[in-house]
Order: sequence, then C-alpha cells, then structure tokens
Amino acid sequence: MFDRIAAKHEHYMDLLSARQKLVASNLANSETPGYRTQDLDFQSEFAKLVKGRPAEVLTPEGLDVRNDGNDVSLDREVRLLSENALRFQMVSMMAKGQFRAVKSALSEGRG
Repeated sequence: MFDRIAAKHEHYMDLLSARQKLVASNLANSETPGYRTQDLDFQSEFAKLVKGRPAEVLTPEGLDVRNDGNDVSLDREVRLLSENALRFQMVSMMAKGQFRAVKSALSEGRG
C-alpha cells in the first residue's frame, strides 16, 4: 500500500515538474513573436499519468493575442508558477509525513 501511495506522489511531482518546465518556457518566450502559450490540463493529465500514459501539452484557448501573435500573459504564468510551487511543497510534505510514519512504525516494531 505504501508503494502505491509513494508512486502516486512521484507521478504527481513528475506532472508538476512538467508543468513547471512549460510555464518557464512560456515566460522565456513572452516576447517571441507568434509564440503560443502551452499548458497541461492538470486533473486529466494526473489521471493519465497514474495509468502510465504520457502528459499531453495543450494550447489554452481564450488568451489575449497581441499584434505579434504572442499570447503569453506574464500575470497568468507567474500565478501558475506560484500555484505549482505550492502544490509541489504540499506533496513533498505529505510524502515526508508518510516516510516518518513508516520509520516510526518500524522503530516501534523493534522494541
């Protein structure tokens, strides 16, 4: 059971890492003419990732497109970076808590 929970944490962190790379790329290309924002549908991609399927990058709809064809919104991307960092921190804390619980259970079993 612990292995399954740890695997889900690992999959979630992999997805967060993939999103972090996309958001960083969006920010790096915020002044590139014609560049289109890329993102992930987080909930559906997590479900796919748990089943062993690779994440699918999408182009979000409804973003304002500038005259040069670029649709990167710095406000949106900075918000996503912060959101992603909070999620990563939360999952890291959950995983640490589970490891501590297992370690404690193993230590108690020895005594």
